[in-house]
Amino acid sequence: MPSSNASSTWLHLGAGSFHRAHQAWYLHRLREAGDASWRLALANIRNDAATLLHDLAAQHGAYTLETVDTAGRRAYERITSIDTIVPWDADLAAVCEIGAAPETRVISFTVTEGGYYLDQQHQLDTTQPDIATDLRGGACTLYGALARVLRQRMRRGGAPVTLLNCDNLRHNGERVGHGLRQFLTLHGDEDLVAWLDTHASTPNTMVDRITPRPTDTLRERVAARTGWQDRCPVMAETFVQWVVEDDFRAGRPALERVGVEFVTSVLPYEEAKIRVLNASHSCIAWAGTLLGLRTIDESVAVPSIRRMAWDYVTHDVIPCLTPSPVDLAAYRDTVLDRFANPHIGDTNQRVAADGFSKIPGFITPTLVESFARDHAPLATAMLPALFFVFLERWGAGALPYAYQDGQFDPAAARAMLDAPDPVAVYCQNAALWGSLAGTPALTSLIRDAVGRVRAWLGIEQAATAS
Repeated sequence: MPSSNASSTWLHLGAGSFHRAHQAWYLHRLREAGDASWRLALANIRNDAATLLHDLAAQHGAYTLETVDTAGRRAYERITSIDTIVPWDADLAAVCEIGAAPETRVISFTVTEGGYYLDQQHQLDTTQPDIATDLRGGACTLYGALARVLRQRMRRGGAPVTLLNCDNLRHNGERVGHGLRQFLTLHGDEDLVAWLDTHASTPNTMVDRITPRPTDTLRERVAARTGWQDRCPVMAETFVQWVVEDDFRAGRPALERVGVEFVTSVLPYEEAKIRVLNASHSCIAWAGTLLGLRTIDESVAVPSIRRMAWDYVTHDVIPCLTPSPVDLAAYRDTVLDRFANPHIGDTNQRVAADGFSKIPGFITPTLVESFARDHAPLATAMLPALFFVFLERWGAGALPYAYQDGQFDPAAARAMLDAPDPVAVYCQNAALWGSLAGTPALTSLIRDAVGRVRAWLGIEQAATAS
């Protein structure tokens, strides 16, 4: 239930653009509606946002949100929901101080899909160097940071708290809760695990708003339109959605007043969004990159790329997710229209990132379910095949940008590409394919799809050359 406590604090970990275009925007709308009972504090667990935090602090937490619709109409809004900018320090002392305060009732986070270090079985990947560092007492991952915050909170009396995952991760609340408990157990914090079981909740959520990385051009537009030399504006599409399971341990803001949907189970909304939007987004980014295109809208404007995404949803995803409270065909068309917005300028580089997390999270479930019902998922297979050819381009040094992926092992990728049968090695990767890894059915399917991708590239590039 919403909390009426006037001193409630919401702490967010992750100072990226998405939080400022999404959760902070909703809290701003609530404040504009007359409810100022919640204060928002913004922090980062790594020292990779120092300039942004400095600039936001200089602006007292305020910044401009530019939204743009498919017709190119732009609107500008000054967002003033962030009350406190938490300074970064190596020990996260300031984060722990505010996170342990009893008036802090919600701790949310956006650390990208790769920042959870979880496999398809929801198990923590302890081979990751960052996880190993945190198990030795570090705090460079979400788990290490939360362990410090919650340990201090427990020692100070242990007021209940909600841990709210706001990343595109299937069963995101359940998974971070499981990963955190596993981390704490490995670290020897059984008392903190027991405390979590009685004092914390981790509801699942579904978040949606396309938010490209800010550019100098955005800052110039904001200055020209508002007269304010904003050093840290963000831009987003006009569409926005937030669906949350209503399981808050210590109260919550009345965000239903400003459009947030509180539900008993977020699962059908989450599945629709992850499989229809997120997987299609990656498909378009990988395909567009292979054709030398820079942005998502340029890529989805290529009829064959749009058709790939449409076929994937129509032939494989909709049968897997039916019945659903979501009109899946209408949602597919809305998503593709959103991607075609030429005024967003979202880059293929941003969307193509984290493929080693996106395949198991966004794509493999459709493959598994299709095989289980004796359906050959030919359309879905094109997505990981595109990523395989994308990796071949990376291996040849032919990508037009630096590939970013929290789960990427360059040495393993090169070993795969240098193998006598790279596709077979690719299909043996249990982290990508789970129970399908190494099966003849998967290997045959992906091998055929890689051939189709290469043929498609030859046709499209020949057409471009002519």
